[in-house]
Formats: sequence, C-alpha cells, structure tokens
Amino acid sequence: MAIIRIPTPLRPYTNGQSELTVAGETVGQVLENLVQQYPALRTHIFNENGELRPFVNLFIGENNVNDLQGVATPVEDNDRILLIPSIAGG
Repeated sequence: MAIIRIPTPLRPYTNGQSELTVAGETVGQVLENLVQQYPALRTHIFNENGELRPFVNLFIGENNVNDLQGVATPVEDNDRILLIPSIAGG
C-alpha cells in the first residue's frame, strides 16, 4: 500500500485527512482506488475522459511520475506519493 499526501485545497474532499494509505500496484491504480474511496476527488484529479488532469503533478519521493512511467509507474509498499495540483493566479 502507498501513502498519498493530500494537499490542503483537496482535504475537504477527504474528510480533512492529509495522508491516506491506498492500495494499488501502480500510481494509476492508487489514484483510482483513492477516488473510489473519496468520489468527490475525481473531478479534481481526472478529466471527463478519465485521464489525469494536466495541472495535477504526482511525485514518488523526489521523482515526478511523468519522468518515470506516468500513471503506469509501479508503486512499492510504503511509497509516498505527493499529489500537487498546480496553482495559477495573477
């Protein structure tokens, strides 16, 4: 199981929890299991086609999963996944 860190803006959708332990063999499976547990997160992570939104950044340790195998990146037990949505403003 992986540990996924939930950023402050998304915590209202996880009952205020900042970290969750979620099962999955890949980053994609972890995310799918996460949104099954917390359905309100789905629109913040995935677009209407079920693809990861472009402003959602995922890291395992210091490695951006886009530099690895994307959502197909394997996850080991106790891997820490950081979910970091990009924030824009002006």
